[in-house]
Order: sequence, then structure tokens, then C-alpha cells
Amino acid sequence: MSSNSIKIPFTLVLLILLQSIAFAQREFYVSQLGNDDNRGTEESPFRSIGHAKEVIKAFKAEKPAEKVTLILRDGTYYLSEPLVFDSKESGSTDAPYTIRAAEGEKVILSGGMSLDLKWKHYKGDLLVAKVPKGIDFSSLYINSEKQIRARYPNYQADVYPFNGFSVDAISKEKIATWKNPKGGYIHALHKSKWGGMHYVITGKFGADSLMYEGGWQNNRSSGLHPEYRFVENISEELDSPNEWFLDREKGLLYFYPEEGLAIESIQKVEVGMLENLISFKGDKDLPVHDIVLQNLTFQQSRPTFMKTEERLMRSDWTVYRSGAILLDGTENILIEDNVFQDLGGNAIFVSNYNRNTSIKGNLIEEIGGSAISFVGNPDAVRSPSFNYHEFVPEAEIDTVPGPKSENYPANSLVADNLIRNIGTIEKQVAGVQIEMAMDLHIVHNTIYNVPRAGINIGDGAWGGHIIEYNDVFNTVMETGDHGAFNSWGRDRFWHPNRQTMDELTARHPDWIKLDAIKTTIIRNNRFHCDHGWDIDLDDGSSNYEIYNNLALSGGIKLREGFYRTVYNNIMVNNGFHPHVWFKESHDVFTRNIVMTSHKQIRVNYWGDKVDENFFTTEEDLDQSRSFGIEASGEFGDPMFVDPETGDFSLHEDSPAIQSLGFVNFDMDNFGVTSPALKKMAATPEIPFLLLENEENKSEIREWHGFKVKNMETLGEQSAAGLNEITGVIVLELPDQYDTSAANSLRVGDVILSCWDEEVSDFISLSKVEKGNNWKGRTELKVWRNQAMTSAMIQ
Repeated sequence: MSSNSIKIPFTLVLLILLQSIAFAQREFYVSQLGNDDNRGTEESPFRSIGHAKEVIKAFKAEKPAEKVTLILRDGTYYLSEPLVFDSKESGSTDAPYTIRAAEGEKVILSGGMSLDLKWKHYKGDLLVAKVPKGIDFSSLYINSEKQIRARYPNYQADVYPFNGFSVDAISKEKIATWKNPKGGYIHALHKSKWGGMHYVITGKFGADSLMYEGGWQNNRSSGLHPEYRFVENISEELDSPNEWFLDREKGLLYFYPEEGLAIESIQKVEVGMLENLISFKGDKDLPVHDIVLQNLTFQQSRPTFMKTEERLMRSDWTVYRSGAILLDGTENILIEDNVFQDLGGNAIFVSNYNRNTSIKGNLIEEIGGSAISFVGNPDAVRSPSFNYHEFVPEAEIDTVPGPKSENYPANSLVADNLIRNIGTIEKQVAGVQIEMAMDLHIVHNTIYNVPRAGINIGDGAWGGHIIEYNDVFNTVMETGDHGAFNSWGRDRFWHPNRQTMDELTARHPDWIKLDAIKTTIIRNNRFHCDHGWDIDLDDGSSNYEIYNNLALSGGIKLREGFYRTVYNNIMVNNGFHPHVWFKESHDVFTRNIVMTSHKQIRVNYWGDKVDENFFTTEEDLDQSRSFGIEASGEFGDPMFVDPETGDFSLHEDSPAIQSLGFVNFDMDNFGVTSPALKKMAATPEIPFLLLENEENKSEIREWHGFKVKNMETLGEQSAAGLNEITGVIVLELPDQYDTSAANSLRVGDVILSCWDEEVSDFISLSKVEKGNNWKGRTELKVWRNQAMTSAMIQ
């Protein structure tokens, strides 16, 4: 530019542009073939989304009541900074501001950056390339495929947790092989498997010891799990195909290509840079409102696991208030028919004051954190405490019911979303996470392949949620002691000392609903949990109504809490788990179908009613009656219509219907409803039904990869050296099973006990195991070489 050139202010450029289109335009277009000097029409589109956004903002300042649509044409848009919307960019109920992809076109909003690199051969199979000065990233995509940051042990698909773990991940011997591991990461499960924790390595001291910091991702602190751990981002561990390592100081990227990927075939290199792509930022007085995001794809955001440190109201959780999309101070935002894919952190985070958010019809997959989170602000909570062991002194407790302010999400909808393969980095995550919120409707979502909960409610503040027609399975796959649906209470009345809490609630029974002011309803869902309960109402969860749910694996657990009414549910191969009940809990458990005895732990008081439930064996009913309950319970064949295909409806002449009044509910209306998402969605594996009949006695069964069968003949008894025909024989071991461990199983072992309960056949073994699956392992006593010995299955 010459010294005589005049720089025209951007605002003046916008004014001239707006005058030139005479405010007649209602649709603005962006295309990668466009130009920001254009008019923004379909024939003359803008090039950048940011420019179009500012033009529309100025347009709306002149004509706020006009309906505006920003239409993006086909292509990938790499965002150099997040798109932040304020209240001045809002639409209205009759004239929303819509941002969408052009009809039939795929639009990707990427938090990544495209790099033009010149690769060279380095050592052996390794390649190396110089990257731009000062660039730092933690995710790499080659030809649109995500690669693996150098790690130990190497990545193993379908191995849980972490796709590979090792007890020696940070052993002295291993550390001694690393010259400078600073900037590497340690990932581990909590010692009790209550989620995951992450640490950044800050250096070494001596030859074989690490310095590191972190672990704040879990609000119930512990050391690293001794076995479930791995390390990444350490140069010496770059030893396997698809792995990479960035030397930040030298600006060099090293890559180990998969076999057959020639250097000239690396056409596209992308790296994740932004943690947030779109933010709506307002407040209660000036909310961002009436904006629609539609038919867009969000990809390649940056991992945020080291920022997950805000403690949540005595929940086991900490969170980071960010995501690919962040809503903070909004009303009437619609996020519909989008794809969220390959994201490092959370997908959608609804934070603080928000009303009437609708999240519908989205595909959310391959997410490092949680899929959808609703988290209010602690300033809305009366007498808050932030850790399990904290509490407010009795004399200081605020006794006004409900929230203190309106700074929380409410009156919102999560419907018809397909959520799968989340928590790929963080393990304390959920498909839908709810904390300090009220009146949310979670309906017709399909959620599976998650390391922890499918749906989680972290406290009782403030209830009113309706959770219905969801299909939630393959949950708690990498952690333990949790539920497909999980909740905590731990509200202002709750105290970590049981005796103190008993005394408080006896003196102040009206405190119980100070936070849980509205009933939360869980109905018409299908749940399946791998290492816990299908429905887990934990510490202090109160004011719930639970009915018409199909629980396929883990049964239903109610720990200390109040006013839980549970009826007309079916618990396949499992049953009821009451833990540590209060004297005046007012709990009700009735007219349910259960397939085990009630698995009580420290229950001295049985609420208002635990009776008139239907058992599948007289033995299970009798065992439950020994607790002084189930006087009117019954047993028999429930007469399921077609359990092999997942139809657990009862024939109309079932004794559960005729005698106890069980009411059939819909068995084919779980999960997503839109045809496109239904076509993509998986369904849960229907379990082998643990009902005693002749067909089940002699079959060979697969169990944890082993082939097993019931002891049946005198010959089998004689070969084992047993004095009676009982137990389960191990016939075949899984491929590559390690028999060197002292507690391993061997061919010919006869399983006689599981968790110190007698095992007579495969059904009794499975029932005992189901009742204890939350422990994350199976402890056995087996008969081997004419003697009893211990074994364990992890």
C-alpha cells in the first residue's frame, strides 16, 4: 500500500455493503469459491464464515425482526478462532437466525488446521517433516484418518480400558529408557475404577523417577490404578504403525505410517487446534436467543482433559465448561440434525443460565469427553458443598426450598440423538450429563459404547426431569460400580457420616426435598450395564418415580435416599439391589419382575412397601422373604412372549399379570426414531435367559470366552473326583489365555462357588455373577486336582 492510500474502517465497509443490497436480502451464502468482497448472495457468495457473521450482525442491528439464514456451501471450513455469538445476533420466535448447510451438501466446521508438509524418510519406517514455527497440537489426521500419539503399551482395538494398559507403564525400568519425557501424559483409572485421571509429565529426577501433576479430573481423589494405566507423547514409544510424535522444541513431526502407505500417498495432513468452535455467550438479562444450527458437521477439536478440574457439588465429577458448541446464557437455541465427530473434548456443553434448549436428531460419535452436558452454576445452589467429604454445619443450612438464582439450564429437550463411542480420552463422562438443572426431557436417544454412564444426574438440584424411551447399552465398559443410568443426591441435607445423616433427617424430614423439589421420572427405557446396575440411584438420590423399564443386565439399585417409587419394571437375569436404607425412606418397590433374590446390603428398614413382586424361582422368593418382606410376592414362569428377539412382554395369562397386576409396556419403541439414525444405530445384545428348564441343562455355553457346561454324568463326576454331580466344568480356554497366573482357570476345573455363594450349575453361576458385576471382577472357588483352589476372572 502506498503512503497516500487511505484505510477504510471495516464498519464503513459493512455500511456500504448493506446499503448496496438495500436490506432486501434475507439469505446470505458462504462458499470456498466465494470472496468477502462479494454481496453474499447465492450467485455472489462470501468466502469466510466470520465475515458473513459480521455482515449479518450489522444487518440485524438495522432490521432485528427479519428472519435471516446463513447458508454454507460444500466443503471444510477450518476455523482460526471460535465463532462467538452475542445477544445482538439473536433471532426471534417468529424469525429465527438459522445457520445451515446448503441442501444436500456436506459442510464441515473444523477446529483443525491443514498443513502442507514435506515428508522425508528418517530411520527405518519412520518419516519426519518440519512443521510451522511455534505450532502445538495433540491430534493428527492423515488422509482424514485419526492417528495415534506415541504410547505404551501400543494401541489395541477392543481392549478395555484405554485400548491397552500395562502395570509397568511408569515402572522404573520403563522410565529409565526415556531421555526427556517432559510433556508426556499418564492416563489411569481411579483406584476404585470410578472414572479416569490424567497427568502431565513435568520432567525426571534421577534416572528412573518421574515428576508429574494432575489427577484433578475426579472429585473422589485417589492414586493411580496399579494396573489400568498407559503413557503417551513420549518419543521413545514411537514404535508402531499409525503412531506419531511432535518434537515441539525442534518443530519436527515424526510419523510411523501403516504398511502400504507410501510417502507420496500422504495427501492431506490436519491437526486439531481449537477446543471450541461455536459459542453463544449471553446472560439472563441479555441472552442469546432464537438461533438454529442445522445440518452441519463439527470435527477435530482439541482435547481438553487437563482442563477438566471444576468440582461439581459433591458429585464424583469435575468438568470443563467448554465443548465444540458452548451455550452460556441462552434461550430457544436449536441444535438439529448435525454430526459431531472426532472431537477431543465435549461435544455440546450447556452452561449456567439456559432455557428452552433443543438438541435433536444429531449423530455424536468418537468424542474425547461427554456428548451433551447441562451444568448450572453453583451460585444457584443453597448451602453448596463441593466434595464428598464436605458438609455445611446444621445451624448454617439454608432451609428455603429450590434454587437461589436462575443461573442454571431448564425446560430443555434432548431428543432423537444417536450417541456412541464417547469418552475415548476421558472416562468420567456421560452420553447426557445433568447437574444443577431442572425440567429436562431426555427422550428417544440411543446411547452406547461409553466408558461410564449413558445418562448421569450428579445431584438432586432440582429434578423435574423426564427420561423416557431411550436405548442405553454397552455402558460402564471401562470403569466400575456405576450405572447405565446413574445418579447421586448428596444434597444439602446429606452427610458423609451415616450416623450423622440419620440424625439430621430424623430431626428435619422436611429437608429431604429442599433441593429435589420435583420428581424425576424414568420410564419406558431399555438399559444394559456391563459393570454395574442398569439403573443406579446412589448416595442420597431422592424423589424418583421409575416404571416400565426393561433392564437387560444389571438390575436396579437404590442406595440411601428417600421417596423412590419403583414399579412395573422387568429385570432380566438380575433383580433388586437395596443398599443402606433410611428408617423413614418412604421407598416403594412393587409389581416388578425379578429373576434373582433381593441383593440387600445393610438394610434394616424396608421403606413403605417391598412386596407383590414376581420371582422366577421359589428359592429366590424364599430368600427375599427371609428379610421380612415379600409376604405377597409370587413366583413362576413369567411367560415372556419372545425373549430371544428382545420382546419381554408377558402373555396375557401370565401369573404376573393375573395375580399381581403387571401391565405390559411397549417393547419396540426404544431409542432414536428418525429413519437415518435408526439405520445407523446398533441394538443391545439380547442375553441368554437364566430360566431353569431342560433345554438349558446340557448346552455348552460361552462365558468370558471360555467354553463351559454343567456337570451332568457320573463319568464327569468321577473324572473330577467330586463326591456329587454339581458345578460347572471348564471345557476350553479363550485364545491366548494366560494360564501362568496363580488365579487363572484351567481346562477341567469345576466351578463350585462364586463370591462365596454355592454354584450348582451355569444358571446359578450366572445369577451370582450378575448380582456382583459392579465389582469389576469375578471371584471363584474351583475344584482342581482333588482340592479346592481360588480363581478370578477380570
